[in-house]
Amino acid sequence: MLAQPIQHDSPFPFFYDNSAFSQEQCAALERLFLLDAEWQHRDGAFYQCSLRDVTEHIPVAFQTEVLARMREITGLPLTNRLLVTAQRMQPGQVIGIHSDRPLVGYEIARLVVQLNKQWQPEHGGVLELFASPESNAVFRVNPKYNKAFGFLLHADSYHGVTEAIQPRQSVVFNFWHAANTPELAAHVQTLFADMHFSELPAALNPVASVAEASLPEDATFHTGLAALALHRWGYDETTVIAGYQHSAGLSVCNTNDTETYAAVQLADWVACLYRDSFDLVRWQILQHELKGMEMFTRLKPTWQLCLPE
Repeated sequence: MLAQPIQHDSPFPFFYDNSAFSQEQCAALERLFLLDAEWQHRDGAFYQCSLRDVTEHIPVAFQTEVLARMREITGLPLTNRLLVTAQRMQPGQVIGIHSDRPLVGYEIARLVVQLNKQWQPEHGGVLELFASPESNAVFRVNPKYNKAFGFLLHADSYHGVTEAIQPRQSVVFNFWHAANTPELAAHVQTLFADMHFSELPAALNPVASVAEASLPEDATFHTGLAALALHRWGYDETTVIAGYQHSAGLSVCNTNDTETYAAVQLADWVACLYRDSFDLVRWQILQHELKGMEMFTRLKPTWQLCLPE
C-alpha cells in the first residue's frame, strides 16, 4: 500500500503513487459506488460533483493501514479520526481553483485515489496544482486507475480539476492533525463566545489606540482576540497588555516569568485559530517555544488541545 510515493515540495507539499493499492483493495473501493444510498449533489459555478460519506463501509483494518502509511509519509501526528468520501464527476462538471485551507478543527491532509479504468487524456478530469489562483497550472495529476494523490492542506494549496469529458470516480481519505481537532474547534468557539472587547481592562486603551493608528483592522482584531483570551483565562491587566503588544508586534514578550510567557504565546495561537486557520509552521514554532514547560493550571484545558502529548 502506497509503497512508492513520489514526493514534491512545490507548489506545495504533495506526493503521488502510480500504483497505490492492491487489486483487492481497489475492487473494494469500486464497490462503494454501487451502494444504494443518498448522494450530495454540488452543482455550483465553482464546485460540481456528487459526494457521499462511505467511512463506515471501509473495513477498520483497511482504514488503520492507510492511516499508518499516511503518518509515515507525512511525518505528522495524525489522529485516529478518518473520514472517507466517494466522489463522482459527470461529463461537463468541473472543480474550480481553491485551497481548502484548514480552519480550526478541519482536516490537515487528504489522499485522493482514482478509480477510472482505461482513462485517456481526452477524458479530462485532470487534477491541476497552482502556485496562486491567478497562475497557470504548474503540475498535473491524471486520474488513472489506482493512482493516488496526497497533500497537506494550507492557505496556499491551490488546486482544481479540469472539465470531465467522461464520468470520473475517486475516493478521498481525510486526516486530522492531533493539534487541530473538532474538540479544539469547540473549545476555541467557547473561549470567544459572546465576544465584547469592552470587557478588556481600561488600561489597554492607550496601547490599543496606538496599534489601531498604524495596523490594519484584521491585525488589531487578532491582537484584541489574544488580549481577550488572556483576560478570560483570568490574567491581570499587565499580562493582558503584554499579550496585546506581543501579538501586535509592538514588543517582544521576553519576560522571565514562564507562565506569562506561555500564556502570551498560547493566546496569540488561539487568536490565529479563531481568526484565520491552522498554520502548521506556526504551530511547530509554538511547540518549540513551549517545549518542556510546566502546563499551568488555568492554561491546561487549552494547552492540552493545542499541544497534545
